[in-house]
Amino acid sequence: VQLQASGGGLVQAGGSLRLSCAASGSTFSNYVLGWFRQAPGKEREFVAAIGWSGGNKWYADSVKGRFTISRENAKKTVYLQMNSLKPEDTAVYYCTAQSGLIASTVSRHDLYSYWGQGTQVTVSS
Repeated sequence: VQLQASGGGLVQAGGSLRLSCAASGSTFSNYVLGWFRQAPGKEREFVAAIGWSGGNKWYADSVKGRFTISRENAKKTVYLQMNSLKPEDTAVYYCTAQSGLIASTVSRHDLYSYWGQGTQVTVSS
């Protein structure tokens, strides 16, 4: 699976952005898809993940109620709608994919095999 993320940019606090991640590969629908982010000097952290059918979604506490993850298997694309952005959301955002994950492990970046190249999100105060 190859992943290509897009949609990052510069936005003022309180604004919105939508990230997209297009995938290649024939087994896209079988994968858990996730978004992680990494700010300068910090470790990569979990943001959100979505199960293969789209019915199961998981979020980091820091983004609950503000971010929404979704997927369109027919388009092989996963989205991250980010609202009410804060300066602390500033980071490089990575999309990722992995098959065979169980719910308790979706936040572990070390278990994902496939990663996109990252897209920069900068939120100004």
